Amino acid sequence: MRALTLVADRQLVVAELPDPPQPAAGEVQIRVGAVALNHIDVWGFRGMAFVKRKLPIVVGAEAAGEIAAVGDGVTRFKVGQKVAMYGALTCGHCKPCVEGRDNFCENVGGLIGFHVDGFARELLNMPERLVIPVPDSVSVRDAACAPIAFSTVQHMLFDNAKLQPGETILVHAGGSGIGTVAIMMAKAIGCTVITTVGDDSKIEGVKKLGADYVINYRNDRFEHETRKITKKKGVDVVFEHVGADTFNGSLLVMKRGGRLVTCGSTSGPTATINLMQLFQQQYRIFGSFGASIRNIEQSLEKIAGGMHPVIDTEVPIEDVEVALKRMESRQVFGKIIVKL
Repeated sequence: MRALTLVADRQLVVAELPDPPQPAAGEVQIRVGAVALNHIDVWGFRGMAFVKRKLPIVVGAEAAGEIAAVGDGVTRFKVGQKVAMYGALTCGHCKPCVEGRDNFCENVGGLIGFHVDGFARELLNMPERLVIPVPDSVSVRDAACAPIAFSTVQHMLFDNAKLQPGETILVHAGGSGIGTVAIMMAKAIGCTVITTVGDDSKIEGVKKLGADYVINYRNDRFEHETRKITKKKGVDVVFEHVGADTFNGSLLVMKRGGRLVTCGSTSGPTATINLMQLFQQQYRIFGSFGASIRNIEQSLEKIAGGMHPVIDTEVPIEDVEVALKRMESRQVFGKIIVKL
């Protein structure tokens, strides 16, 4: 089978690997159809990985496909069924796992695509419990955006920030993969959505997704513009994933008691905050990493209901370098899909 393999930092090759064995008891074999790229992939490919790993390693952290075979005892799936896959090897036994908080697993065996071989291969075996059925109306391509892009936003906005209908939210980098999803999810419950973009070419796109106000942060200070839009009241929630460049400005645009939820640090991992501002304004700051299997199921339900992922580009596995260069250029609007 073909597999997209990282052999050294910045060196990806399409390798021929042996097919996996027949699935063991409690396992399913999946034929991967689509892999969705994320900025975390770029960090890993380009030598900025935050984990120790042994090369070569098959990459790919977010994907979907179809069941190719089932092992003994598998009851939830049948051959040909569309599925998405959870991106961490959780234990299934610890208290967080039993409670359905999979991303808090106390004995996680690794992140797929970073610690262990990833999804960018034609076939792989997985435990049945880490596989999620995809509704019939959802394509494999769209389903590939559920395990990270959609579920991360679902977890951030609703499990952590507790976003409520009618609130005002600032979504940073609205043209990114998770930014586009955040706009759609917030607008679907009647929120007022302010978003930032780095290029005027993205303004019309985010407006079509539901953004009420768009700020080009390269031309205008988002702090000033957001305060002006809200008549100095500030926003209820900030959806933050940019990092050092925007973090302190994000605190400034929140109303008293506002909530900031963050899952990323693309512009840098270190920021300094004013502690007096933090406690006097009674801000609530949530760190958010990954998502639960329940969040993926919720995301697939939303996709089936018509909240389709925004797809920027689709490329065959052989052209992944083209896709990575496009992602690094920050010209991407939505998600990039690698087809197997």
